[in-house]
Amino acid sequence: MRARRPGSPRWLAALVALLAAVAAGTTGVVRATDARLATIRRDASVTPALAAPGGAFENYLLVGSDSREGIDPSDPDYAAIGADEVSGRRGDTIMLFHYDVATGAGALLSFPRDLWVRIGDGEERGRINTAYQAGADVLVRTLAAEFGIPVHHYLEVNFVGFKRLVDAVGGVRVCVPHRARDRKTGLFIPPGCSTLDGVEALAFARSRYYEEQVDGEWRMDGTSDIGRGARQREFIAAMLATALARVSSDPLAAGRVFEGAIGAVSVDERLDLTAFAKKLRPAATGDVRRYALVTHGDTVGDASVQRMDEASAPVLAFFAGTGPAPEPTP
Repeated sequence: MRARRPGSPRWLAALVALLAAVAAGTTGVVRATDARLATIRRDASVTPALAAPGGAFENYLLVGSDSREGIDPSDPDYAAIGADEVSGRRGDTIMLFHYDVATGAGALLSFPRDLWVRIGDGEERGRINTAYQAGADVLVRTLAAEFGIPVHHYLEVNFVGFKRLVDAVGGVRVCVPHRARDRKTGLFIPPGCSTLDGVEALAFARSRYYEEQVDGEWRMDGTSDIGRGARQREFIAAMLATALARVSSDPLAAGRVFEGAIGAVSVDERLDLTAFAKKLRPAATGDVRRYALVTHGDTVGDASVQRMDEASAPVLAFFAGTGPAPEPTP
């Protein structure tokens, strides 16, 4: 099978964009959130696995978790989350933000969740999602052992957090050419443009059985995850534009967005979220290099996996701090 290049990071990029938008807010607004920063969830288990701070660059591991833990079956987004189908937690999105201390330049690298790797610092192999299921610390050690990439900080956002982020910016406008639905997630969108709230946005972003009504006939999207990824990228772009517009026109909106972000994330014990958001400012204007690993499909037993292609070596070396920055992924 021909090596494939995964698409841009998906819905987790919405968190990056919102944090960057907040970082562009006024000093007074950011200062007013200091009390809320003290309440952010801290994951003590991941801290010992992190690389020591200092040096020419910093790597931030960003994980979008599809954890169903604690989901109430009576919640309106229960179907969209798919809590009746999958238990435990998986990494819906795994990506790395690389920050150059001297220049302030940023770069993003996404990892396919079916990537075949050595788990942690042991000999067992499995999908990279298996490492995340074993714990954030295991995922951090996996990147270090398999690719030589040090991770200095960790940030995670879950489904509930995604919903809150959408609501924090007042909903996101989405335009579709045809009536669309997903009977699994409860999605229904009329033709034209609609503003989706958090529950609706989650149903849209997570849709795996997306149908459009064309000439009176319902047609299933046959592109599977490719089509799903394209819809997610379109949604993230619209979400970024909405967040920037709200913050620019209403300084108080920065506080609301920040509140949404604070309630959405879990971080390591050392991460300064305000400082991190400032480093993400280029993401708000798209001034950040984006990379995707080149992989090819394979089968291990009865499982479909992605294996690393040799063409990924320059990108991995850059994020490991052992090579120059290659050309961004088209």
